Amino acid sequence: MNSALTAAAAGFGTGLSLIVAIGAQNAFVLRQGVRRDAVLAVVAICALSDAALIALGVGGVGAVVVAWPAVLTAVGLIGGLFLIGYGCLAARRVLKPSALTVEPGAAGATGSAVPAGSAVSVGAPGSAGSAESAGVPSVVGAAGAPGVPGPSGVAGVAGRAGSRRRAVLTCLAMTWLNPHVYLDTVFLLGSIAADRGPWRWTFGLGAMLASLVWFAALGFGARLLSPLLARPSAWRVLDALIAVTMIVLGATLIAGV
Repeated sequence: MNSALTAAAAGFGTGLSLIVAIGAQNAFVLRQGVRRDAVLAVVAICALSDAALIALGVGGVGAVVVAWPAVLTAVGLIGGLFLIGYGCLAARRVLKPSALTVEPGAAGATGSAVPAGSAVSVGAPGSAGSAESAGVPSVVGAAGAPGVPGPSGVAGVAGRAGSRRRAVLTCLAMTWLNPHVYLDTVFLLGSIAADRGPWRWTFGLGAMLASLVWFAALGFGARLLSPLLARPSAWRVLDALIAVTMIVLGATLIAGV
């Protein structure tokens, strides 16, 4: 039992040491968490992807990864260009910052970020402060029956679905187009786990748990920053940091190809 706990604790600590760093994936999860946009999906993708990569490493695939340098070169080039592109988008947001505005019963309460100047309030139907006049999807049909989506409601649902789809695709790209994830997670963790002998899978489970705990804390804990990010200037700083991080990491990947 002590050996199993020791192996699991070692895996947890090693996993955290590789995950907790300023990087593209962590910056993206942080931003999604602050915006409350597809947080569960993003956290799940990051944690499950890490679990799959750790399992491959513990299973001995790390040696195969190192034996195919051409694949890592291609992944590094594509991933570097992707990160630079995402960094440029973040830099553009610095010029047009938004503020996070969340009010009970409004659009923000469902987990969305509202641009500055578009704060939502709830008033009488049709009034200047009503949800409909603020552009919030209506849940009242043409006959006034509750629960029947109107035209604006359909557009709102489609918009949220599109935002979630973009977040999922971006998260997948940042996770699987980073060649360092194969070297660090698959090869390095796999090599360390191999030294644990019969406890290597226990070590791997500890590393998987570390990934889950970290991404859940980063994604769902980021909402505590919402009051701070209610000002456009705060978003400008956050997006500037994200832009610099993405562009530098992308350039580093391309330079190393």
